[in-house]
Amino acid sequence: MGAALLAAGVVPAAQASESGAQAACSMLVGSVTPAGTQTTAQVTAGKPPTMSKPTSEPGVFPAGAVRLSSTFESEPNIAGNDSSGYVVEGDALYYRMYNFNAGTNLTQRIGGGWSKFTALELAHYQQGKAAHWMAYGLRSDGTLLRWTVGKTWKASGSATGFGSIKAMALISKTAKYDTFLANTRSGALYTIRIPITAPMKPIVTKVRTRTWQGFESLVAEKCGNYGTVLLGIDKETQTANLYAVGHANGLSTVINSLGKVKATYPDPVHFRWGPVYFEDTLNGD
Repeated sequence: MGAALLAAGVVPAAQASESGAQAACSMLVGSVTPAGTQTTAQVTAGKPPTMSKPTSEPGVFPAGAVRLSSTFESEPNIAGNDSSGYVVEGDALYYRMYNFNAGTNLTQRIGGGWSKFTALELAHYQQGKAAHWMAYGLRSDGTLLRWTVGKTWKASGSATGFGSIKAMALISKTAKYDTFLANTRSGALYTIRIPITAPMKPIVTKVRTRTWQGFESLVAEKCGNYGTVLLGIDKETQTANLYAVGHANGLSTVINSLGKVKATYPDPVHFRWGPVYFEDTLNGD
């Protein structure tokens, strides 16, 4: 799929100049086309930001089936990359793993009841002995649900009051909590920090009060040690804007707009390509 590890050693947005170190930050943005092809393109920060020509892998999914996608991991293999992640097709959740060059082609149904969900993401964390593997789903009634992932998915909490959210992106995985950045229909931007302890009690903090309502999809990637590069996709205009976001600190969070990406985004589903989970260090909060 051409997915690769992101550039390292860059400076967080809060410390970087717009024309200098921020330009080293990049992300691998994936999509699922109406035909079921999975794509990969590298978006690189700059003024303006740029996007590489997408590569594509046809035949990954049935045409028109995928509604939601988690981050997909890309792990190097002697026969090409092993690609794996989770998708919602209609009412069902599936695990998908493939490496067509190596003869790997696995689709595993996890369960049903997903027709009313509007967002899906997994946070797989491992650093030393500290580890957790959580899945999160946002339902259309505003309920945020969590599962512990293993041989089976086990419900591990829920919280209500998230009905205004349009899109959300994972920006942190730590030993004690996972954090999402989310925009609302009224234009606000929030962090949602979710301690891994039970019962599930999200901590919601406002980051911006307006102007963020135009994005139906958010894709986030690490930028430096404690920052985030954030792509906001407007599906109505098929355009996207890139932002360099400093370490989350409520309304004091530094956000630098890098401008509109010189590309179009026509596909219905977008997601992040990440490295294997134990190398995927998100520290935006």
